[in-house]
Amino acid sequence: MATIDYGGTQYVLQDGESVLDGLLRQGAEVPHSCRKGSCHACVLQAMAGDIPAEAQDGLKETLRAQGYFKACCCRPAGDLAIALADPDDRVAASLTRIEWVSPTVIRVRLTPSPPIEYHPGQFVTLVREDGLARSYSIASLPEESALELHVRCLPKGRMSQWLAREARPGTWVQLGRASGDCFYLPGDPEQPLLLAGTGTGLAPLYGIARDALAQGHTGPVWLFHGAGDRHGLYLEDALAALSERHENFFYVPSVRRGPAPPGIEIGELGDGIRSAFPSLRGWKAYVCGNPEIVSTLRKQLFMAGVASRAIHFDSFLPAAA
Repeated sequence: MATIDYGGTQYVLQDGESVLDGLLRQGAEVPHSCRKGSCHACVLQAMAGDIPAEAQDGLKETLRAQGYFKACCCRPAGDLAIALADPDDRVAASLTRIEWVSPTVIRVRLTPSPPIEYHPGQFVTLVREDGLARSYSIASLPEESALELHVRCLPKGRMSQWLAREARPGTWVQLGRASGDCFYLPGDPEQPLLLAGTGTGLAPLYGIARDALAQGHTGPVWLFHGAGDRHGLYLEDALAALSERHENFFYVPSVRRGPAPPGIEIGELGDGIRSAFPSLRGWKAYVCGNPEIVSTLRKQLFMAGVASRAIHFDSFLPAAA
């Protein structure tokens, strides 16, 4: 069994146990969220010992070289000495505005100090004063004054309920570095883009679409946003206005269950895409939201002709309790 030296305290892992699970089981405080390797909230730094390769999957080469690893994915074969990630990797940020944009979603704007570098569509980890951490996708553009996040408020969501009910403008939090590879890169401005997502999967798609248009993308940009019912849709006016300003941008809202007013399709998101575009050969696609829906859409888009390397995706895993 491996022994972990964390802040000068020794923690013994059980067989097959991850570093994160072992530390939490024994009362250590470690920022974490999804516990599945996606959010990067539990990234720590190894000071001594060997890190399994799978614990560094998805991290930048520069971070891997410095010994950073995802604690939730790390099941070491030997002893480790580890520490929290360099505090310089986080910046302070002040909440500037919190508003409800649907019965279950709030839009959170905050100002990092100093500003952070990011691509719209990447995600950041927001850390509360007590160490509670959650990751959210970025909907804003770098040139905008505030960072914009969309947060689905879960009935027992510790972070989301705090943001919605207790946090106020002026409250300070911390932000980790922006991560993820689901974002727009210029290079083929005429290529058709398809953006599809459900729920707060709209956040990265909203950022990616506006980023593409701001960078002069001239090919068609179609954004399909789905929800269970009418109340799950949001930012409809902003997206309609974006469509009016850009003749190559098209917004298609849909719900699985009616009723719905004119202009909103009823049915499965994938069916609506397939009906509009039986063939998507030559397109680039971005898919975000619920993991099951993301998985289904990726398969459908591939079957419709989108090359697998041209499908970028971000699955939103719920935070563990």
